Amino acid sequence: MFDRIVPRYDLMNRIMTGGRDEAWRMRVAKMAIASHPAGRPRVLDTATGTGDLAFAIARAGASEVVGIDFSGEMIAAANRKAGAGQDRVRFTVADAMDLPFADGEFDACTVSFGLRNMPDYNDAIESMTRILKPGGTFICLEMTPFHRPVLGTVFRFYFERIMPLIGGLLSGSRSAYRYLPQSVEAFPPAHDLAQRMRRAGLENVDYALLGFGTVAIHSGRKPE
Repeated sequence: MFDRIVPRYDLMNRIMTGGRDEAWRMRVAKMAIASHPAGRPRVLDTATGTGDLAFAIARAGASEVVGIDFSGEMIAAANRKAGAGQDRVRFTVADAMDLPFADGEFDACTVSFGLRNMPDYNDAIESMTRILKPGGTFICLEMTPFHRPVLGTVFRFYFERIMPLIGGLLSGSRSAYRYLPQSVEAFPPAHDLAQRMRRAGLENVDYALLGFGTVAIHSGRKPE
């Protein structure tokens, strides 16, 4: 499914978020850098897609960013976008549920709009926590179920009716954008995800709601 939508993936991200996804990713990038007191951390970006967050983290000052995704087409697109002058970013095909890295390799680990697509959220968080150094930071940017009166009705209509239509026209895969609202609705609410992070061994867990409560940024720290 994800391989099929690569050509219009970035455009659809802009449309779905009203262009706010770039600002949200930059906020995550700055958090990843700020979480490392010595500066210039080594960061793993999981479910990197076409690499937007990985590039933002590199621009923010990381010493190295490794972007992984299980979709080979996404990684190919990320490598095409990298071009010259991106020597601090590298991409590889890998599964966030079974990361091919040793314990404690990275100062920070990020995931944007990808955790809800993983088959087991708890195992995924534990996998990403494992590769963090003691004191390392996990940051997740993700859509969250939205059930507010009135606004919730408008939001669901947009996501369930309008987005699949636009997505089908632009990407040729209407089914991929029918899956989107289903995956968001099945995802844990923000307070539940925070609890899952704590159970995975993270401390100082916190989150902020963005986009009228439709998106959340969670962060947590691996104990020293």
